[in-house]
Amino acid sequence: MSNQPGSSTAAEPDRPEAVEPPATDQAADDDAPASGRPGYAPGALPLAVLSLAWLVAMLWSTREAITSTAAGVTAISLSAYALPGVITAALVTGAAVALAATNRLGRPSLRFLTTVATGLLVGLVAAVAINLTYADNATTNTFAGTAAAAAIIGGATAGARQARVVAGIAAATLAAQLFVVLFSRARDPLSDLFGAGDTQQSVLDAAKWVSRTESLLAGLLAGLVAYLYLTWSRRRAERRDGAATPLRWPAYLVAGAGAGLLLLLTEVIIRIGGRGLLDLAAALSEADQVAQTALGTSRVDNGIWVLFVGALTTLIAFGRTLGPRVDVDEDEPAA
Repeated sequence: MSNQPGSSTAAEPDRPEAVEPPATDQAADDDAPASGRPGYAPGALPLAVLSLAWLVAMLWSTREAITSTAAGVTAISLSAYALPGVITAALVTGAAVALAATNRLGRPSLRFLTTVATGLLVGLVAAVAINLTYADNATTNTFAGTAAAAAIIGGATAGARQARVVAGIAAATLAAQLFVVLFSRARDPLSDLFGAGDTQQSVLDAAKWVSRTESLLAGLLAGLVAYLYLTWSRRRAERRDGAATPLRWPAYLVAGAGAGLLLLLTEVIIRIGGRGLLDLAAALSEADQVAQTALGTSRVDNGIWVLFVGALTTLIAFGRTLGPRVDVDEDEPAA
């Protein structure tokens, strides 16, 4: 209220009420969107080491399988069969190494350029390793070029604002891929359990159920790993900074669905960059053409299953941590 002439406050000028200053970036969590800084992903360096080891293992096992074949026709089929696993490993490695390289950078533009450059470096190293260790032919060049493109795309995804979500996706995808390799030992017993017999139809039906079981379990594992990583990263931020802004449910949804999204992205990459290799493998015989078509359909179905099961698993796990809603009584007695 303004001071009136003759009042006891007439000699005092009007003073505006004090306004609380807005919270600064130092009080915000590293991953808070309001901070204006890219997020920080705890454990990015160990994740990068694990993903690099996984990519090396995939490239080595593929090379051993291809070089052990005496006939070139079999080598082409094996290359087409192994291509999706290598591309997924290159995607995860590009993202994880880029996160580790840019975890301390604060400027979003510089961070994104560095993640792309890191993905490019990982892709070039993978391509050179393939060309030096694999047989020098058109199939090898396609293999190397597609892997390099996947690593660049994976590195670019690490430039996203929510680095913890990207790290959760990388960890979930890596865990799901490791599970698929281990699950291969249980395929034959499960096929017998699902009724694989002497007829071709029974074998196909059993294989379909085995594939669905694998996708279901991989999705469950991916969702749990994504949720556990995000929860662990939040608690670590709380211990480090004393306070942390928890991620909302859309972040958990994306992280849980991320492994399936990467599998579907893998299919897009191999159908564009590896189209020549797939066509060459399908042209070997009519049976190979049918097999390549069936494998492509199976990979798409697997990606969709992992996507939805992983997202649902993460949301359920996140929902169980929410406390009951407290309603504030607005009918309080007047003072």
